[in-house]
Amino acid sequence: MRTITGFIDLQVNGFGGVDFSSPSLTEEALALAFRALVSRGTVAFLPTVITSPLDVYRRNLPLIARVGRSDEFRGHVLGIHLEGPFISAEPGAVGAHDPRYVIAPDVALFLRLLDWADGTVKMLTLAAEIPGAESVAAAAVSAGLTVSIGHSLFDTTDLKRMSSAGACALTHLGNGLPNLLPRHPNPIWDGLADDAFTAMVISDGHHLPASTLKTIARAKGAERLVVVSDASPVAGLPPGEYQVMGNQAVLEPSGRLHNPEKQCLVGSSATMLECVNFLASLGVFTPAELLAVGYHNPLRLIGCAANEIGAGPGPMTFESGAFRL
Repeated sequence: MRTITGFIDLQVNGFGGVDFSSPSLTEEALALAFRALVSRGTVAFLPTVITSPLDVYRRNLPLIARVGRSDEFRGHVLGIHLEGPFISAEPGAVGAHDPRYVIAPDVALFLRLLDWADGTVKMLTLAAEIPGAESVAAAAVSAGLTVSIGHSLFDTTDLKRMSSAGACALTHLGNGLPNLLPRHPNPIWDGLADDAFTAMVISDGHHLPASTLKTIARAKGAERLVVVSDASPVAGLPPGEYQVMGNQAVLEPSGRLHNPEKQCLVGSSATMLECVNFLASLGVFTPAELLAVGYHNPLRLIGCAANEIGAGPGPMTFESGAFRL
């Protein structure tokens, strides 16, 4: 098993009380969150900005880009993940995102977002079934981004169209969906069946039941699976009630973070180390395969090389069925 010093997270919304989509985000707060993530074994990551008012994008994208390019965080902040605003506004599919800020796919607006981020966007999540999604996906791929389908009520036809436009991943497969779906077909089955798409999964023990996670892992295999934390701004904080990304949320002692009114999860409270270890506990993958889904596959998905990654707190070891710092 190859030695690493931490895992790679392609979807982290904040940490330790810092919200990357907050209109009051500061460079100092970003630096604190970034340091905390690296110290806890997330050696490199994509800060994720969720569906937000345009003023937040205009303000926060250059700020995140600037801090991420600093000497301290070069090799740790690999770019930005835009999760929205071109997602589904339908109840359930929109998840914890605020439907007021969802925008129909628009290439001109997408290019403005790229400009505000000064070329640092690495990944775009959008809904596949919304008119205009193919055009935005094609523009994103042309700009060097990885395009992922999420917060979407897609079907097989939508996936084929988006694959032709260059999309190649599924954001948190099994989540960002209504609580009730048709028995079949539905986006989970369609996403599992399409080998053109790598599935990103939140394996925190709350977003997906163990049986569902095992099924996804077996269907996709270690070669087409990526673990993400989907860490919320309250990850790393004690249990309690929090205002999180526009949601009045409850963080249970178990780590489950949810909005009781909307009956949806609001990101996770977990780190990548915890997510990979929960997956390890299911006995589906070998240690080498766990390294693939938590380190090598994320890098390959966004086109980064291991030699570009900064030093972490490791080396990480695998003992008694779990990774440890």
